[in-house]
Amino acid sequence: MLLWACIAWVLASALVAMLPMRHQYVPGVVLLIAAPVLILWVAAAYSWWAAALALFAFVSMYRNPLRYFVARARGQRPEIPK
Repeated sequence: MLLWACIAWVLASALVAMLPMRHQYVPGVVLLIAAPVLILWVAAAYSWWAAALALFAFVSMYRNPLRYFVARARGQRPEIPK
C-alpha cells in the first residue's frame, strides 16, 4: 500500500506541474500537505535513511513553494509567479 501511495503522489505531482500556474495552487497545496505524512509512513515502514531520501526528493520537487513559505514566515512579501 505504501508503494502505491508514493507512486500516486509522484504521478500526481508530475501532473500538477504540467498545469498552468494559476491551476497549480490547490492541488499543489494538497500534495504539499500529504508529503510529510508519506515521509513519516516511509520512516515507520523502512528506516530513517529511506525517509531522508524521500525528504530530499520532496524538497527537490517543491523547492520553490518551500522558499515562498519560508520567506512568508520571515515576514517578507515574495512575488507570486503568474
